[in-house]
Amino acid sequence: MPTNRELFQTLLDYLQQKTAQTYLGGGPKKLDDQRKKGKLTARERIAYLIDKDSQFLEIGLFAGDEMYPDEGGCPSGGVVVGIGYVSGRQCVIVANDATVKAGAWFPITAKKNLRAQEIALENRLPIIYLVDSAGVFLPMQAEIFADKEHFGRIFRNNAHLSAEGIVQIAAIMGSCVAGGAYLPIMSDEAMIVEGTGSVFLAGSFLVKSSIGEDIDNETLGGATTHSEISGVTDNKFPNDPACLDAIRDAMSKLGHEPTAGFDRIVPQSPTKSPDEIYDLLPTDRLKPYDMRELIGRWVDGSDFQEYKPLYGQSLLCGTARIEGWAVGIVANQRKMVKAKKGGGATAEMQMGGVIYSDSADKAARFIMNCNQRRIPLLFLQDVSGFMVGSRSEQGGIIKDGAKMVSAMANSVVPKFTVLVGNSYGAGNYAMCGKAYDPRLIFALPTAQMAVMSGSSAAKTLLQIQVASLKAKGQTITPEAEQAQLSEITDRYNAQLSPYFAAARLWTDGIIDPLALRQTIAMGIEAANHAPITRRYNVGVIQT
Repeated sequence: MPTNRELFQTLLDYLQQKTAQTYLGGGPKKLDDQRKKGKLTARERIAYLIDKDSQFLEIGLFAGDEMYPDEGGCPSGGVVVGIGYVSGRQCVIVANDATVKAGAWFPITAKKNLRAQEIALENRLPIIYLVDSAGVFLPMQAEIFADKEHFGRIFRNNAHLSAEGIVQIAAIMGSCVAGGAYLPIMSDEAMIVEGTGSVFLAGSFLVKSSIGEDIDNETLGGATTHSEISGVTDNKFPNDPACLDAIRDAMSKLGHEPTAGFDRIVPQSPTKSPDEIYDLLPTDRLKPYDMRELIGRWVDGSDFQEYKPLYGQSLLCGTARIEGWAVGIVANQRKMVKAKKGGGATAEMQMGGVIYSDSADKAARFIMNCNQRRIPLLFLQDVSGFMVGSRSEQGGIIKDGAKMVSAMANSVVPKFTVLVGNSYGAGNYAMCGKAYDPRLIFALPTAQMAVMSGSSAAKTLLQIQVASLKAKGQTITPEAEQAQLSEITDRYNAQLSPYFAAARLWTDGIIDPLALRQTIAMGIEAANHAPITRRYNVGVIQT
């Protein structure tokens, strides 16, 4: 039997393999074609732009994964997005990958660009666009063009970011066509690369077909035209490196603004070995484990100051530091604990990631305290949902659950979420799922996300199908019933995968457990750029 560490390593190997494959974008040939044109690839541009030996936190690496097989795929959504450092300044970077369908915009591309702008807006970070795109992917225009969260929302966000005083710098390093032409020109500064950069509302072929004018793309909308005649761009540069150097210079001169004032001291490494997480976190999602032991390997000095440790034990709440930043942690507990019963007796009970009334009450009060003290919140999810049954209903589980959701949803301090294990049903919501605006949300390779577990969902769906057949006077053999159960289970389990969630940007990505500290630290540093201006008020909730 393989050990848990060996099973975990299999998950990490798969993550590494998918990462390496996704980094290839449209494939080795397309990457070589880009370089033959005198252009850097999207990832090479980012590597050149960011500070040497600095971290780049990629957002949406697996966006679009296996979503568009009929169109040949769309690795990483055809755009590379992340948080990095340029001239010592933290910023958001968006780089079109022209090796993927010439950088054309798929529906997931628009969603990913909007996510990048959301991060910039929430955290008041400068945003840099490295533009190289053929515009909307026309075969899917109905899914990207006209709705509120489609392509046009990006230009609306351009306007809002500028109105908020958040710096936007754009470099036109390839094609920039039609509606996509507005993105760089609605930025605060627009640069263009000679010979490869072009920007126009209609290319030469469309101009010829619509008004009969014969003209080449360079004359129509190249660097000379827009830097010397139209004044559309601010400056032109001979090649990609020169243009990226100019961005670095512009970033080095940005003024400084007030911060949120989150507390940070000199970071400490955990005293407990983080590497032991591979032994402690079961790859089997049904096995219990002690979340405290994981927290002790993620926080500075392994020092976790618990809030009400003997009350509501299915949720752990407490304060700690991560890379020096003060943080409040709300985490699901899955181990066996001793719990009070009537008459003062105690009994062992399996927490199983279930949220009970007392746990929800504790978490609500802790979240309020963190808002009062301006401490960012980190939610560590391994949740099966809220406790059900007559005893829980009579005990007011809905009321206590609503109180926790209200306290979390109205939080004014930034929230961060990591899916450690299960993320099911209303538990996903209460533990700050994507719908509740975490500044960043990442998953470990052990994560699963759905309304309920695969086995429970499959049995429920099968019961519905069998009941439907019986209502029509039909019967189903035990063999056919088992075959249907297997088919439903396989289909549902595929949707539980963290890669299924990451492909649709329900999470920002999948990380090795050992990357959690740096990921959350970068997120809090980003959030510290945005002062808190809203008063904390949880609204009307029953107590």
